[in-house]
Amino acid sequence: MIRDISLALAQMGDPRFQRVVWRGVGLAVLLLAALSGGLLWLLQWLLPDDVALPWIGDVTWLDDLAGWTLVPVLLVLSVVLMVPVASAMTSLFLDEVAEAVEDRHYPGLPRVRPQGWGEALRESLGAFGVVLLANAVALIAYLVLAPFAPLIFIALNGFLLGREYFQVAALRREGAEGARRMLRANRGRIWLAGCLMAIPLFVPILNLIVPPLGAAAFTHLYHRLKRR
Repeated sequence: MIRDISLALAQMGDPRFQRVVWRGVGLAVLLLAALSGGLLWLLQWLLPDDVALPWIGDVTWLDDLAGWTLVPVLLVLSVVLMVPVASAMTSLFLDEVAEAVEDRHYPGLPRVRPQGWGEALRESLGAFGVVLLANAVALIAYLVLAPFAPLIFIALNGFLLGREYFQVAALRREGAEGARRMLRANRGRIWLAGCLMAIPLFVPILNLIVPPLGAAAFTHLYHRLKRR
């Protein structure tokens, strides 16, 4: 797997890899900006224009105060959510990464059906939801077993990421049933490879390249397992 990751890292300068990363980041910024603007508008719409308070009289600035108070909260939340949301958006385009890897390292393969936008969106949101839900449930374990929290995080996300990225590579050429069959036959190897992909999630900025790096590395892993 180290060789697979090394080959993926060597191709990170590929324009198709970079387009995937920047598209994911750009979509994340637009989504978070739209959500922040929507929340501000909703708050100002829900609050009345003026409120009569005892001994004070009419107060007409509550909606402005609430809006300005919400701004720093939204900025902090945007920073916290930027990486997971960008990763989710980047996952929409991982099929392009697998194609770029195959074009360079496995020429001559028959063409595959390109993944449709709706299919990519459904799979990306589904995988993102599973990761969020699993880590929310595991939060109890993180708190109760705090000294082992990093290992639990790596083990859990290694399983989830390994499954997701292997399917990105295998589904293109094996179909759903074939991909599941290969996943079952190589579960331990795929989990360990996923654990290696989970380690960079601890590093800010570097974690933004985990989706394309993982998709590329697991494309190499898929072809290596296929030759066995």
